Amino acid sequence: MANQQSLNELLKWSVENSDASTNKPADPTKGLNAEALAQLMGGPSDADLMRQSMTAIIAPMDQVDLENKLVAWDNLEQLIEQIDNANNLEALGMWQPLLQQLENEEPQMRAWAAACCSTAVQNNVQSQEKLLGHGGVPKLAAVAVKDTDKTARKKAVGALSSEVRNFQPGLDELEKELPKELWGEKRGDAGDMDMVDEVIQRLREHAAKA
Repeated sequence: MANQQSLNELLKWSVENSDASTNKPADPTKGLNAEALAQLMGGPSDADLMRQSMTAIIAPMDQVDLENKLVAWDNLEQLIEQIDNANNLEALGMWQPLLQQLENEEPQMRAWAAACCSTAVQNNVQSQEKLLGHGGVPKLAAVAVKDTDKTARKKAVGALSSEVRNFQPGLDELEKELPKELWGEKRGDAGDMDMVDEVIQRLREHAAKA
């Protein structure tokens, strides 16, 4: 059954897109929230789609092959581009399985996991806090510095860049994880973009090596 919020959105849409004086029908192309419409029509919500994607990602390879896992990763990343969906990763219990994929033996899985971390935390303090709280910074730092796959390293650097900007706890954690030659000499200040850029640039240069 549709929830009350969805019904309210449908009513609002109907009123805004109809003209009682002319009996003009509602315009079906304007104004209705896509997820509310999907719920009213019995379709899956974004949360359902996120769960489906993660289920495919963590399934054994003999049940879901790599090609379909990569499709699931792509779908998940598109969903969490929306900040509400990114913040819903915590409520859905998805941060831990997401971060576990940073240790997957398949390089493309590690790269996609890092890419989704980057998307989730970009300009999003709530998700930055959750990634940090679930131990994501050490895992991403390990991939960025030590991974044998160049793409995975680059994606991990991108995720760390998004995680530490204007987020001091994340930057403090990164400082603990990086060797001195990659961290540099400056005191860590998450609000100092020049300083953060210098650290991230050293990581990028390291990640780009063959």
